[in-house]
Amino acid sequence: MDKKSSYSKQELLDIGLGKVFGEKNGKLPLPPMLMLDRILHISDKGGKYDKGEIKAEMDIDPSNWFFQCHFKNDPVMPGCLGLDGFWQLIGFFLSWAGGEGRGRALGVQDMKFKGQVRPYHDKISYKIDIKKLITRPVYMAWGDAELKVKNRVIYFAKNLQVGLFKNLTYDFGGDPALDTF
Repeated sequence: MDKKSSYSKQELLDIGLGKVFGEKNGKLPLPPMLMLDRILHISDKGGKYDKGEIKAEMDIDPSNWFFQCHFKNDPVMPGCLGLDGFWQLIGFFLSWAGGEGRGRALGVQDMKFKGQVRPYHDKISYKIDIKKLITRPVYMAWGDAELKVKNRVIYFAKNLQVGLFKNLTYDFGGDPALDTF
């Protein structure tokens, strides 16, 4: 695959459908769970730790599904969805960097919320600095991230961790012991 430095919404949807990295490799979630609309810049150089960086955006629309239920007469994007956006981007980075397997979020050491995303906002911006990338025994990355609204950082995350795993199976309810993760 050609390692591009930016991706459109349609390209992100194609990745979610398995058309780019393959059916058995990293995919982004599809809407409504996809928490980004474009990747403005991705690189395996630069960033705070000179190990790579990602800049992305998501358009905010008052009709987004989460505003309808979180909370009645007090709509706010759940903070966990911004956190998931961070994990989605680091998982994308792993596949983009050549890793194979299915992505799984593995944790975050520290997360702070200093503001909220409301229906009247136009967009959110993500910035992720890759801290560490390993390729054996599995592809795994750690990163620090920020989410901005109107140039104000409102979410801070440290040591986000995502891995790609080749032998994940889903047993479709037959025997949960067969689920390898």
